[in-house]
Amino acid sequence: MKKNLPIFAAIFLGIVFFGVNTQATESLKDAYFAGGCFWGVEEYFSRIPGVRDVTSGYANGNTEKPTYREVCSGRTGYAEAVHVRYDPSKVRLETLTRQFFKIINPISVNQQGNDRGSQYRTGLYYVDQADKPILEKVWKEIQAKYTQPLAVELLPLKNYYLAEEYHQDYLKKNPNGYCQISFDSLKDIPKNPKNSLDASNYTKPSDEELKKQLSPEQYNVTQKNATERSFSGRYFANEEPGIYVDVVTGEPLFSSADKFHSGCGWPSFTKPISPVVVTEHKDRSFGMLRTEVRSRVGDSHLGHVFNDGPKDRGGLRYCINSLALRFIPYNDMDKEGYGDLKNVVKRWSYCLGTVQP
Repeated sequence: MKKNLPIFAAIFLGIVFFGVNTQATESLKDAYFAGGCFWGVEEYFSRIPGVRDVTSGYANGNTEKPTYREVCSGRTGYAEAVHVRYDPSKVRLETLTRQFFKIINPISVNQQGNDRGSQYRTGLYYVDQADKPILEKVWKEIQAKYTQPLAVELLPLKNYYLAEEYHQDYLKKNPNGYCQISFDSLKDIPKNPKNSLDASNYTKPSDEELKKQLSPEQYNVTQKNATERSFSGRYFANEEPGIYVDVVTGEPLFSSADKFHSGCGWPSFTKPISPVVVTEHKDRSFGMLRTEVRSRVGDSHLGHVFNDGPKDRGGLRYCINSLALRFIPYNDMDKEGYGDLKNVVKRWSYCLGTVQP
């Protein structure tokens, strides 16, 4: 029996390792970038904190299992691309995308550096539909800086094939190998990318963009100081754990842990996630004197704050319009880039009387 112990130990350790390894990769997300020759792009992304793995390959072509020679012929429709696997709790897709634009010429058609051909075109490819608006936001910001149209594709990923082994980690194997990009912009990566309360992470779109982004009702509430009818909002009775963010900018505002049943017909909170994310203003409309609450970055009208909240929790009632908010469930917070705020959801819940989640 003793002779078999090493075998059982090996099996046990293998199971433990596999389980841990599987759990560690479950939360990773995928992004695909085409930025010219993939040797330098792969090495660049591999140096970004929060990126777990990068491979070089061929994306969005018309054949199966293409070779490098076939791709270089320009007849397969493939672009040289990299597959980035990253931890969204450590680095955001928006950050990765901004860094991508720092290493390419976004208006150059089928050419990056000295490399020419359709296989060297630039592109952003997504597998998760929820990633599209994030990529689109950065794409539009970059486009606004140019009079010429961007040559960067923004498309769903149709297919992706690994490039030959000698292309993988090429610059690590060949430190003096060819590279068309500069690594200087790596210093621009935020030192603390997990701080979702940092105002610099959010921007308010133009009024024209807001009219496209928001429903007429959302626009009237956030931009025209309107008020939704009581008991009509989608969140006044919501008891799911998670956070509420500004529908205009995505800035986090309130936690389910601070939500309570006030009976007023609007979502009610005892406090914001942080005092800095809201601003207060005197409101003398309708012959009353009230304290209006607005979001910090988006300057969205949210609602009002009153002094009739739970006494044992500070005595305040933030009465907020559902139309001014977007709810992010606890289980989606990592995916949406708010994983560092999970701790504010795990507090005692007044409305549920339980620990969330």
